[in-house]
Amino acid sequence: MTTTIRTALNREESIIKDDILRMGSMVESAIDRSIVALKQRDAALAQQVVDDDKKVNQLRFKIEEECLALIATQAPTAGDLRAVIGATHIAVELERMADHATGIATITLRMLDQPLLKPLIDVPIMAGIVKEMTRSALDAFVHSDVELARSVALRDDEVDQLYQQIFRELLTYMLEDPKNISRATFLLWVAHNLERIGDRAVNLCERAIFIATGQLGELNAEDNAELHSAN
Repeated sequence: MTTTIRTALNREESIIKDDILRMGSMVESAIDRSIVALKQRDAALAQQVVDDDKKVNQLRFKIEEECLALIATQAPTAGDLRAVIGATHIAVELERMADHATGIATITLRMLDQPLLKPLIDVPIMAGIVKEMTRSALDAFVHSDVELARSVALRDDEVDQLYQQIFRELLTYMLEDPKNISRATFLLWVAHNLERIGDRAVNLCERAIFIATGQLGELNAEDNAELHSAN
């Protein structure tokens, strides 16, 4: 590969990485604002999250187009090709994560005429963890840091435990009084959306490891070292 081609390839890969990081920042913001809107019963903020989801979608398509253009014009091989293919998958995962944040905002809009069933304690903690997972997973992608990716995947256990705790608590409210079912169900769906964001952060880690090593497999808290070669 000539120096000129290498320089052009590096430049285009850098643009894609920058757009991925910008998309990740948008996702983190969407998570933040969706939880604030829920806590404060802020219809305008919730609607802003819903409206801004279009910008995330547009950036996803931009990244995919950049990746396709790079493949068509630069004919990357080996690690470069893995990085480009991995970036397209990461963009899709981030777009889905934004959809989950939008889901929380939509739930907030649907339940504005009802007071919260209980103070929000575990839900903001879940949101904080999945935000941290997302940021760290993207750091692992940018720096090809396999150990960081594996450590992020371990945190999904924390998210799952909080989800189960919220589920049990809300189930108790439902059993105590059937009138609580509607509001409890809304909060359960909020927690479910956060749990799914955590799962998708693990998917980001899997792609980061694939890009760095060429190995592709499922990461989980029980045995996140068991990967299978992509070849």
